[in-house]
Amino acid sequence: MKKGKDYIVFPLDFDSKKEAFKYVKLLDGKVGVFKIGLELFIKEGPDVIRSIKKMTNARIFLDLKLHDISVTVQKAMLSAVSLGVDMITVHCSSLKMLEMAALGGAGQTQVLGVTLLTDNDTDDLKMAGFKDGYCDDVNSLVLKRAQMAHQAGCAGIICSGKEVEKIKSEFGKNFLCVTPGIRPGWSSPDNDDQKRITTPGMAVKSGSDLIVVGRPIREANDPVKAAQKIVDEIEKAL
Repeated sequence: MKKGKDYIVFPLDFDSKKEAFKYVKLLDGKVGVFKIGLELFIKEGPDVIRSIKKMTNARIFLDLKLHDISVTVQKAMLSAVSLGVDMITVHCSSLKMLEMAALGGAGQTQVLGVTLLTDNDTDDLKMAGFKDGYCDDVNSLVLKRAQMAHQAGCAGIICSGKEVEKIKSEFGKNFLCVTPGIRPGWSSPDNDDQKRITTPGMAVKSGSDLIVVGRPIREANDPVKAAQKIVDEIEKAL
């Protein structure tokens, strides 16, 4: 049975493996997934993944948000599989690219489509030249891109907690929803760059399969205690 900690993805948003390893050791067994993003991956390279896999039984989520021609993305996926990565992100901008990503995952590395970055809102979409219908109703754009990811054979998508319920209704409970922009009610981080946010309890109640929680844990005086508070909130919501 899935436990509260299994829902938590902790992003290793650090510029050195030393700092990343510190938090892996600290939170091993307290969270279900460690996420490696662009900052750490570009600084330390693929070896950081191999090292972290030796340190923990948690799943590894490589968040590179791939976006390139289809063949290149497929080859990148083959490399991700060879590293033993459990999940990887690909932008939902092309059906063919998503299909090739899913093919490259070979049933071993799950592809998660990025529908809309959680620091984007209506004004950002207008500036990017999206149609008025999508700008005025962000949910419709997320749903459209989720449909693309589902059709391509992706395991799921990245979306805010406000969109999860509709996604699950349209594409079924087995289509994964991974939710960033998670902020517990007791957390008020300074200079927050997230716009479409939800609490852990709200996200899980809506059907989120995984929630990405970084700052509320990382910036807490006691990260382990903060992680446990989030686990408690999740289990209460469940």
